[in-house]
Amino acid sequence: MSATIPNDPIILLSYINTQLRDRYPSLDELCASLSVDQEQLCQKLDAVGYVYSRDRNQFQ
Repeated sequence: MSATIPNDPIILLSYINTQLRDRYPSLDELCASLSVDQEQLCQKLDAVGYVYSRDRNQFQ
């Protein structure tokens, strides 16, 4: 994970969903812009019960 994003999974969830809502039209663009490994991000959030929805552009 990038040092610029939160490490705690719940805070990370809030941060990522806010970024997706306010700045990025897709998870692909967010990960590319922030230099975040998308697979790692998804695994970390999946571990606390959240998966990415392309239709809603958020983790839910």
